[in-house]
Amino acid sequence: MATAYETMYILRPDLTDEQVEQAIAKYENLLREQGSEDIQIQNRGKRRLAYEIARQRDGVYIQMNYSAPGNAIAIMERAMRLSEEVIRYLTIKQEVQEAKAEPATAAT
Repeated sequence: MATAYETMYILRPDLTDEQVEQAIAKYENLLREQGSEDIQIQNRGKRRLAYEIARQRDGVYIQMNYSAPGNAIAIMERAMRLSEEVIRYLTIKQEVQEAKAEPATAAT
């Protein structure tokens, strides 16, 4: 059973557009190999960080929404932790509201 997740990660600001695209593709492919589906990626662009991280003041924000088996998250986060280009990442589990049928009320 796959669960919905959102991962936000920040890439170093000195990466070229091509390097950013390669990093995005790398993590997307890693998720696909682990059985993830419905991967939606949004490049939020270069933004100012709230505080300095690894001597960086800016970062390229990338947001991924996807459904994946739980073991895929650990594999992807390990790759991000070992990566030189990712300066911060966070994965959260999404609360998926299942549509419930409203009971029909009889008019009196």
